[in-house]
Amino acid sequence: MTASDKFRLLPWSGPEGKPCYLSTDDRGGYMSRLADNIEAVQLGTAAELLEQAAQTLDDEDAGREDVRQLAQELTGALRDVLRVATSRGHLLAVNEPPSL
Repeated sequence: MTASDKFRLLPWSGPEGKPCYLSTDDRGGYMSRLADNIEAVQLGTAAELLEQAAQTLDDEDAGREDVRQLAQELTGALRDVLRVATSRGHLLAVNEPPSL
Protein backbone atom coordinates (compact mmCIF):
# COMPACT_ATOMS: atom_id res chain seq x y z
CA MET A 1 0.00 0.00 0.00
CA THR A 2 1.17 3.51 -0.76
CA ALA A 3 0.47 6.64 1.30
CA SER A 4 -2.27 7.63 -1.12
CA ASP A 5 -4.05 4.28 -0.59
CA LYS A 6 -4.49 4.49 3.17
CA PHE A 7 -4.02 8.17 4.08
CA ARG A 8 -6.06 11.22 3.17
CA LEU A 9 -4.25 13.86 1.14
CA LEU A 10 -4.82 17.13 2.98
CA PRO A 11 -5.62 20.39 1.16
CA TRP A 12 -2.39 22.08 2.25
CA SER A 13 1.31 21.46 1.83
CA GLY A 14 3.92 20.83 4.45
CA PRO A 15 7.45 22.12 4.68
CA GLU A 16 9.16 22.55 1.34
CA GLY A 17 5.82 22.16 -0.46
CA LYS A 18 5.57 18.44 0.28
CA PRO A 19 2.08 16.89 0.53
CA CYS A 20 0.53 16.31 3.95
CA TYR A 21 -1.50 13.22 4.75
CA LEU A 22 -3.94 12.34 7.51
CA SER A 23 -4.14 8.86 8.98
CA THR A 24 -7.47 8.32 10.70
CA ASP A 25 -10.61 6.24 10.49
CA ASP A 26 -12.63 9.07 12.06
CA ARG A 27 -14.09 11.03 9.13
CA GLY A 28 -15.85 13.28 11.65
CA GLY A 29 -12.72 14.08 13.64
CA TYR A 30 -11.31 17.58 14.02
CA MET A 31 -8.63 17.28 11.31
CA SER A 32 -11.02 15.64 8.85
CA ARG A 33 -13.59 18.40 9.39
CA LEU A 34 -10.88 21.06 9.08
CA ALA A 35 -9.73 19.54 5.79
CA ASP A 36 -13.35 19.36 4.55
CA ASN A 37 -13.88 23.04 5.41
CA ILE A 38 -10.67 24.16 3.72
CA GLU A 39 -11.56 22.15 0.62
CA ALA A 40 -14.98 23.84 0.54
CA VAL A 41 -13.32 27.26 0.70
CA GLN A 42 -10.88 26.31 -2.04
CA LEU A 43 -13.68 25.10 -4.31
CA GLY A 44 -15.70 28.24 -3.62
CA THR A 45 -12.71 30.43 -4.45
CA ALA A 46 -12.20 28.55 -7.71
CA ALA A 47 -15.86 29.11 -8.65
CA GLU A 48 -15.56 32.83 -7.94
CA LEU A 49 -12.35 33.05 -10.00
CA LEU A 50 -14.04 31.28 -12.88
CA GLU A 51 -16.75 33.96 -12.91
CA GLN A 52 -14.09 36.68 -12.68
CA ALA A 53 -12.18 35.09 -15.55
CA ALA A 54 -15.22 35.15 -17.79
CA GLN A 55 -15.79 38.82 -17.01
CA THR A 56 -12.14 39.75 -17.52
CA LEU A 57 -11.89 37.91 -20.82
CA ASP A 58 -15.10 39.57 -22.03
CA ASP A 59 -13.74 43.02 -21.09
CA GLU A 60 -12.04 44.49 -24.14
CA ASP A 61 -10.39 47.10 -21.89
CA ALA A 62 -8.75 44.50 -19.63
CA GLY A 63 -5.04 45.15 -19.61
CA ARG A 64 -2.18 42.73 -19.88
CA GLU A 65 -1.47 43.03 -16.14
CA ASP A 66 -5.13 42.20 -15.32
CA VAL A 67 -4.97 39.06 -17.44
CA ARG A 68 -1.57 38.11 -16.00
CA GLN A 69 -2.81 38.42 -12.40
CA LEU A 70 -5.95 36.47 -13.28
CA ALA A 71 -3.80 33.70 -14.79
CA GLN A 72 -1.71 33.53 -11.61
CA GLU A 73 -4.80 33.32 -9.41
CA LEU A 74 -6.39 30.70 -11.67
CA THR A 75 -3.18 28.65 -11.55
CA GLY A 76 -3.31 28.59 -7.74
CA ALA A 77 -7.01 27.74 -7.74
CA LEU A 78 -6.49 24.96 -10.28
CA ARG A 79 -3.69 23.53 -8.14
CA ASP A 80 -6.04 23.51 -5.11
CA VAL A 81 -8.94 21.97 -7.04
CA LEU A 82 -6.67 19.26 -8.46
CA ARG A 83 -5.49 18.43 -4.93
CA VAL A 84 -9.13 18.22 -3.74
CA ALA A 85 -10.05 15.99 -6.68
CA THR A 86 -7.04 13.75 -6.07
CA SER A 87 -7.82 13.48 -2.36
CA ARG A 88 -11.50 12.73 -2.92
CA GLY A 89 -10.69 10.24 -5.67
CA HIS A 90 -8.42 8.37 -3.28
CA LEU A 91 -11.12 8.42 -0.61
CA LEU A 92 -13.61 6.97 -3.08
CA ALA A 93 -11.18 4.24 -4.16
CA VAL A 94 -10.43 3.28 -0.55
CA ASN A 95 -14.13 3.13 0.35
CA GLU A 96 -15.31 1.25 -2.76
CA PRO A 97 -16.80 -2.15 -2.05
CA PRO A 98 -14.74 -5.05 -3.40
CA SER A 99 -15.61 -6.25 -6.92
CA LEU A 100 -17.47 -9.51 -7.20
